[in-house]
Amino acid sequence: MLYTVNEVAHLTGVTVKTLYHYHKIGLLEPCEISDAGYRLYSMNELEQLQQILFFRELDFSLKDINKALEDEPSRLLCLTNQYELLIARRQRLDCMLKTLENSIALAKKGETMDKSAMFEGLNRDEWENALSEQNEYLKNKYGVDLLANKDIPVDDLNLKAMEAQQFLKNMSDALKNHWAVTDKKLHNLIDAHLKFLNNHGTTINAKSFVSQTKFFLQDEFHRNMLENQQPGLCYYLCIAAEEFAATK
Repeated sequence: MLYTVNEVAHLTGVTVKTLYHYHKIGLLEPCEISDAGYRLYSMNELEQLQQILFFRELDFSLKDINKALEDEPSRLLCLTNQYELLIARRQRLDCMLKTLENSIALAKKGETMDKSAMFEGLNRDEWENALSEQNEYLKNKYGVDLLANKDIPVDDLNLKAMEAQQFLKNMSDALKNHWAVTDKKLHNLIDAHLKFLNNHGTTINAKSFVSQTKFFLQDEFHRNMLENQQPGLCYYLCIAAEEFAATK
């Protein structure tokens, strides 16, 4: 049985525009094109699209997905590798969520969490694994190595990660709740974030924060990271940063 591009889009939730783009770059080509010019897909292409979507969930770039599919001729082997990668990610997230849940529970009681338990979730090896794709991307495109400094304590890395995660969650919630980019509450979130960074070894001001958010917006890898968390978040963050800087 063959499926038109519209039928594939309806079945998978992938937009027609995305399917056209995948065809254009050679990532997913239809098995045939009808005399009328319609793209037609078989079960083989649907299976390949499934693998592509799994890789997208793992934050692979389209270029890396293409390479991965070329390097993994066996569908079973490819699926098995994807399964193992997703399990590893889930284990890291489960550990971090448990630490956050314990932190929240103790904070509600007004108790202080034991330091040995406070930063469970990411050790040095796990940090390198978690940042490997982003780090490889930055090294290849910008010559920046996130993992070059081996002297940064893991505790510091975890603390900064938790603060960054909470900041992005707060910004995401503000977007969902339709806070205006001029809202003082939103500016207070940004101000607290910048103060935290400056107090923990990262020199940054309102102007340089605007530059950072513009970089996120212009760079596909980082834009997708934010947009996958909340559609519109990258754009909202950039505009909010500009409005915040205008008040300084």
